[in-house]
Amino acid sequence: MMTVHREGYRTIAIATIIFGVLNFISFAFISSQLYWLSISIFLVSLFLLLFLISFFRIPERKLTKDDHQIICPADGKVVVIEEIIDEEYFKDKRIQVSIFMSPANVHVNRNPMSGEVIYNQYHKGKYLVAWHPKSSTENERWSVAVKNNYGTILYKQIAGALAKRICNYTSIGQHVKQNHEFGFIKFGSRVDVLLPVGTKIDVEINQKVKGGVSVLAHWI
Repeated sequence: MMTVHREGYRTIAIATIIFGVLNFISFAFISSQLYWLSISIFLVSLFLLLFLISFFRIPERKLTKDDHQIICPADGKVVVIEEIIDEEYFKDKRIQVSIFMSPANVHVNRNPMSGEVIYNQYHKGKYLVAWHPKSSTENERWSVAVKNNYGTILYKQIAGALAKRICNYTSIGQHVKQNHEFGFIKFGSRVDVLLPVGTKIDVEINQKVKGGVSVLAHWI
């Protein structure tokens, strides 16, 4: 079973209207002389419409729930696992795990763990390709830090070359639940998770993961 995310309602409605008008004009004024062209327009526009709908899909899943584990916040491929110096919030060493989301991935973002939101900051920025090393610090992004009894993590929704809108539903002081939706990014990008040094990482580079299902790391 699959549902459509609310962020897609307006976009899909507009695309459906364009699809209908385009094909009405095509079959009314072109098909009599260039029937093959009308069929081609119909097939291409139908594919694009279905792809757009699939982008906003929310598939039914059995979510992983364990307070001792940190769950992947997004679908995609793990592209970075490295120790970095976080200049934004922690001001010390952290382990960064980055998940790249292609336009074909599910784009719902889910809380990696339960806890209290203690930091929430939107940053304007560039639109470098999401796998660019500097996209974590220079691209448009939204950073959220969550704290619980095990520790504090920070995760960033990062815009890419195609992603022009980041949706974030959290606020400081909010108590969030593991795997509950915290945001959505339109049309491909990435999510970075900053973990305390010493956290046991349970994913590998180039591994494909599922948001709310795959275990990213666990507390020691």
